[in-house]
Amino acid sequence: MTSDTRAKQRLLVVGNGMAGARTVEEILARGGAEQFDITMIGDEPYGNYNRIMLSHVLAGHASLDDEDVVLNPMSWYTENGVKLYAGDRAIRLDRFAKVVTCESGREVPYDILIIATGSTSFFPNIDGLRESDGRLGRGVFGFRNIADTNGMLQMAEASVPGEGSVNAVVIGGGLLGLEAAYGLRTQGLTVNVVHSPTHLMNQQLDERGGKVLRTEMEKLGIGVHTGKRTTTVHRDENGHISGVEFADGGRLAADMVVVAAGIRPSTSFAQSAGLVVERGVIVDDQMRCEDESSIYAVGECCEHRGETFGLVAPVWEQSVVLADYLTGAKPHAAYHGSVKMTKLKVAGIDVAAMGVKGPEHEDDEFVQFYEPSSGVYKSIVVRDDKLIGAMLLGDISKAGSLQQAFENQIDLPKERISLLFDLGPSVPASSVADLPNDAQICNCNGVSKGTITECVHSGAHTLSDVVARTRAGKGCGSCKGMVKDIIACALGGALADDPSADWYVPSIPMSKPELIAAVRERGLRSVSEVVAAFAPNGEDANTKMPLASLLRVVWGPDWVDERGALFINDRVHANIQKDGTFSVVPQMQGGVTTPDQLRKIADVADKYAVPMVKVTGGQRIDLLGVKKEDLPKVWQDLGMPSGFAYGKSFRTVKTCVGSEFCRYGLGDSTNLGIAIEQRFQGLETPAKLKLAVAGCPRNCSEALCKDFGVVSIGDGKWEIYIGGAAGAHIRKGDVFATADSGEEVLVLASRFIQYYRENARWLERTYDWVPRIGLEELQRVLVRDEDGICAGLEERMQNSVDGYRDPWATDAAAPRSVGQFSSSLPLLPLPMVPVR
Repeated sequence: MTSDTRAKQRLLVVGNGMAGARTVEEILARGGAEQFDITMIGDEPYGNYNRIMLSHVLAGHASLDDEDVVLNPMSWYTENGVKLYAGDRAIRLDRFAKVVTCESGREVPYDILIIATGSTSFFPNIDGLRESDGRLGRGVFGFRNIADTNGMLQMAEASVPGEGSVNAVVIGGGLLGLEAAYGLRTQGLTVNVVHSPTHLMNQQLDERGGKVLRTEMEKLGIGVHTGKRTTTVHRDENGHISGVEFADGGRLAADMVVVAAGIRPSTSFAQSAGLVVERGVIVDDQMRCEDESSIYAVGECCEHRGETFGLVAPVWEQSVVLADYLTGAKPHAAYHGSVKMTKLKVAGIDVAAMGVKGPEHEDDEFVQFYEPSSGVYKSIVVRDDKLIGAMLLGDISKAGSLQQAFENQIDLPKERISLLFDLGPSVPASSVADLPNDAQICNCNGVSKGTITECVHSGAHTLSDVVARTRAGKGCGSCKGMVKDIIACALGGALADDPSADWYVPSIPMSKPELIAAVRERGLRSVSEVVAAFAPNGEDANTKMPLASLLRVVWGPDWVDERGALFINDRVHANIQKDGTFSVVPQMQGGVTTPDQLRKIADVADKYAVPMVKVTGGQRIDLLGVKKEDLPKVWQDLGMPSGFAYGKSFRTVKTCVGSEFCRYGLGDSTNLGIAIEQRFQGLETPAKLKLAVAGCPRNCSEALCKDFGVVSIGDGKWEIYIGGAAGAHIRKGDVFATADSGEEVLVLASRFIQYYRENARWLERTYDWVPRIGLEELQRVLVRDEDGICAGLEERMQNSVDGYRDPWATDAAAPRSVGQFSSSLPLLPLPMVPVR
């Protein structure tokens, strides 16, 4: 077919989730860019992301910026010639005119339409769950998208340490419910799971498996209540959630309710157009909608041969078939259904399940191993010498061989127990070498052994290379061990060292100190200049934000700001919320404020109808719900500096009243905290940086669990702690040094923060960085100055301090672009355009 644009068919994909985007990827991989002009409509204002990884984000093990979460950043669409209408919803389909109308009024014509609307959370009929207008009530969340995850994180972060933990009740003890419970528990909340059936994950596990899983969840400090049906969400006189009630009259205290009671195919768009819909949109073996020649459906929204799928692996299989058929790569491609097999991590616990859960006929063989004390449960069901079901919990080392036996229906060894355990040299251990090439290794991303082996033979000899090229292991991560074994097998047993492990960003073969030195030497001040100079394979979307951070460390305000290199929070200097509004937190140095500041905050809250004013755990006041277009006016009316609650930067210094007022105070913690905050305010750091100063060892300001904490021990001396944490991770800081004065504290803080800025990985918090570098090494380099670098660190820190500019003052007076504070512009991919 000619590449002339006029000869191309218009391919429209409604849905920018994992199914829609994966289908487009598969089409492009088959030369589809030469055949189609591709347009996508997505109702979320982002590129495509991995929903599986949201549980990792909630647990604090990943960031929404991480490449494992972002599958296709906004730049990917531009680079591949795909037009994306992000943040718009398709609401009407005219099948005869072949036009889709969006919520914004936009009309998009098509020749071929793919419906990939996915699924939505199911919310049972529970009193108090919804407002009178049908919307979810305050404090109620699903667990399906970024907005849900952000909402839960915001509520978790808003809790004030020492004032009682937030109580979260999760309704639903399936996979999503347990992942939500685990994530919230790691955020420090008190969590209870309520599940109507008699055991957890009843769709995948039998009663014994569910009992073992329950024990493991309870070990994590999560309450489990099975056989309980939630009937009511109770609220206090202010509308805040106070608890939940069960059908048997029992109650649980609650401040937050997360509903994870299953999903339902999202079919309203298709149904309103008259397409045939039962449980899902009915499709044939080519994923074509019934009675239609040009409309297809793929993913969780569709129903094929009476089956709908809520797992990722079938979605990938459907995407491949549809891409093969539409591009003509395989004109007779057909989807015949998927084997229901689950392999994943639930709250950090490995689970694999396939086929039936237990014997169904009198002659079925049933082998079980049940050891609840160690958190291990294994079972297999055999019929006519073939495996028809298996379940593994806690130890899934045999999952690969069991999967092959289940999918390929191969003959089984006479000693059935050998399917679950290696019994010794008389029974050959299963090996990845024995697996066929079409064996699916990564269920989350649909990657086979053959794909991994081919990737290795094409030159990818390290785990990170293979993961980057194939996405194997980028979901729950439970398959990474097997991926490594396959790489080693393909290489003949020699797994190569990964030279990229020390690279600051994937596309540039340099460590962070090497890259900083090279940037300084060549005077490079923009992300595009650095990429052009040092990235052999060109721009990688995952490098933009880390490189922008590095350039701001090196050049301060003199770096060249390019649109598209920064996350939305950094572009508008405020923290985006689940509803698209923003959080504004003005600076209150050391947590100290004045009546004049409080009056200004109150006046601004009234003037701009701010829906919530909240005291934060960092001794600041948060204005929640500010509209994007109001941000510059809010900043001007406040007349206060930015508190940087939105950035990867120096944030706050929490203080107690110290010797000024407290009868136990040994040192002037308040004024030292203010001095620290004045010196380092707003400085760019690899991840957020929180500090505290305590006036005595009673530690009221929680200095022992901050990135940099200072505690007065009397006689003018201060004990310094580093690498502490009290959020998703809990870690007491290490004693770094004892300073003889406040001035010495400032010197040691300058050295520590600058060394962290120049050496830590992107998004690496100090609680990971300090143990990685080692306390003794940091003391050697920064306290005793044995390498003679401290003068340079202090000089570079002073240059950064001298170059500090308050972004609220500069951008409120002169926005950097027309759309910086506009909500009306389309959310299309941003090019790398310098903004001076």
